[in-house]
Amino acid sequence: MSDPTARNRLDEAASPYLRQHADNPVNWQPWDEQAFEAARERDVPIFLSVGYSACHWCHVMEEESFSDPEVAEVLNEHFVPIKVDREERPDVDSLYMTVCQAVRGGGGWPLSAFLTPEKKPFYVGTYFPKHAKRNQPGFLPLTKRVTEEWQENREELEDRADQWMSTARGELESVPDPIEGGDDSPLLDAADALVRAADRDHGGFGRAPKFPQASRVNALLRAHHRREAADTRYGGAARNALDAMADGGLFDHLGGGFHRYCTDADWTVPHFEKMLYDQAALAALYVDGYRLFGDQRYADVVEETLEFVDRELGHPEGGFYATLDARSPSPGEPDGEHEEGAFYVWTPEEVADAVSEYATEAPADAPDDALADLFCARYGVDAAGNFEDGQTVLTVSATPSDLAGEFDRSEDEIADLLAAAEQRLRVAREDRPRPARDEKVLAGWNGLMAEAYAEAGLALGEQYAERAADAVEYVRETLWDGERLSRRVIGGDVAGVGYAEDYAYLAAGALATYEATGDRAHLGFALDLADALLAECYDAETGVLYQTPESVEDVDVRSQDVADGPTPSPVGVAAETLLALDAFDPEAGYGDAAAAMLDRYGGRVENTPTSHATLALAADTRVHGLLEVTAAAERLPDSWRATVGGAYLPHRLLSVRPRTESELDEWLADLAIADAPPIWAARDAEDGPAAYVCRRACSPPVTTTDDIEEWLAEFRVATGAEEEKR
Repeated sequence: MSDPTARNRLDEAASPYLRQHADNPVNWQPWDEQAFEAARERDVPIFLSVGYSACHWCHVMEEESFSDPEVAEVLNEHFVPIKVDREERPDVDSLYMTVCQAVRGGGGWPLSAFLTPEKKPFYVGTYFPKHAKRNQPGFLPLTKRVTEEWQENREELEDRADQWMSTARGELESVPDPIEGGDDSPLLDAADALVRAADRDHGGFGRAPKFPQASRVNALLRAHHRREAADTRYGGAARNALDAMADGGLFDHLGGGFHRYCTDADWTVPHFEKMLYDQAALAALYVDGYRLFGDQRYADVVEETLEFVDRELGHPEGGFYATLDARSPSPGEPDGEHEEGAFYVWTPEEVADAVSEYATEAPADAPDDALADLFCARYGVDAAGNFEDGQTVLTVSATPSDLAGEFDRSEDEIADLLAAAEQRLRVAREDRPRPARDEKVLAGWNGLMAEAYAEAGLALGEQYAERAADAVEYVRETLWDGERLSRRVIGGDVAGVGYAEDYAYLAAGALATYEATGDRAHLGFALDLADALLAECYDAETGVLYQTPESVEDVDVRSQDVADGPTPSPVGVAAETLLALDAFDPEAGYGDAAAAMLDRYGGRVENTPTSHATLALAADTRVHGLLEVTAAAERLPDSWRATVGGAYLPHRLLSVRPRTESELDEWLADLAIADAPPIWAARDAEDGPAAYVCRRACSPPVTTTDDIEEWLAEFRVATGAEEEKR
């Protein structure tokens, strides 16, 4: 049998990240049994490198080390080198990142780990330059040192590996003692902690680097809604974050959408990759910001972001691609070296050239030089720049009022001229070499994106709900076999098992799409996904939700993904979604599973609320109950959609059912639900559409928008008891 490590096997991979390394002189192996068996037979360590296609430092390490013949010779002779796409295998990433964070006090990508042939880590780190610099060890001398240590001190390395593996197992598999849920919501305590953690000067949380933290802002929005008459701190911190992210370099002011994070404290310079999950989380967040505060700027951010997603990340058959890279060739040099941010940054000269050369794209009642000056003033473009080599990341640097005074124009004229300048630069930018796109469609990330489109469909326009439906239908047809989910599809290649996040996020997206469209097929899919989630990843005896199904056997630790990270807590999303689905099938055990999860992990919310905002939100829903709005109608009337979908309504569950009982029986048969659930039972309509508003008690059937508004106000969560306690 030939040695699989004699060649680079990544040419067989579908993952764009793995294929980026298929031409390296390193004999990369995928994470599979052939590679593990080769390490055991050769009795050499594994070198594991984990990253993703849009990762800047992954590209740098490839160029410096993995493309270098000298490094490749050492890796090929003395190790089995394995490459993993963290977006395809989050469980592998979670295990070794946990070790890295425990040992090094931090982590990141690329994740670099040296493992025994049994996959136990004994040396971990992130990016290494080829040779030592800036107090970082060099990768080439490191590989040589590890080779010597393996030969001379193997027993010591194996002992260390056992200890580190035990540490990781203890952190990832340990089951916390449950805390029985009571009558009190953890929301306000969590919001207090978030206010203390908020950056009052720059918005958001913490210092550099600055991540969006959408779940945290969501908790602040709900707390503000709960206590806005008594406490303005929550709303102030939420608006600071929303405004800072929308005005700074995190947001792409020409093309829409958000970059992954900012490298500084004041949201100026981003890490330029664009991740689908960030677009989903932030679009949904700004929908709620718009609902709660009524600020049109927030609605504009949503619309620009969703337009970007559909245009740049939209799959032609309905789903959404994963990422856009941070790097691309410099303008005018399509075959040149790839540089971070090259597609997005500007100099004053480039602005002037674009305004002049693309004048026919957007005529304006102003000279080109004045138009360029106006654009530069608006977005802070100057000779000094705020990025590398005098280039500028666009940030909102002057208000329309300021510009009106400076350029002696009315604010309406300023708006028109800016729109013309932006359109010219937008078209000019389209002629630049583009960042690469990772064209894998991930089940869970598509669920998050569908949920954002669905919420926008309720608040801003039905066309967004239709786009949500396209995404849910594509994933159902492509990645769902009727019982289980696959993780991803790339160009028709379906692979990977569904993780807890895939089931939870996609169920939430399908449920939201049902709310926005009234199409029961999406509700049925959400119910099927909930059943599969509980069958694959949930332990009913302990209330634990595991990251991976039991069928996954090539990772030695079964993780629990509880805290919020770049994506929301799968446990929190699962609990919130199961609480809602329990209203449709009370006999399925969804409510019991949600309660058990929230009890099991309740201590995490108490101890570290800033890391568990999604869990706090789910626990708050459990305490206060759902705000059900059931419409018995052929379709949701437009005025009702505007009233319910346009309002900030925590715990909302919007349900459209047929007007008659005979039609409802057809729905129940189709959904395999034996009896009409309380949310639908006896809520019919005889003479036109009727609505029922309920929170543990119900309104009579109402038929006008004014009546719906009155009952929504009636069932708003009372704050008096909580205010007395505080």
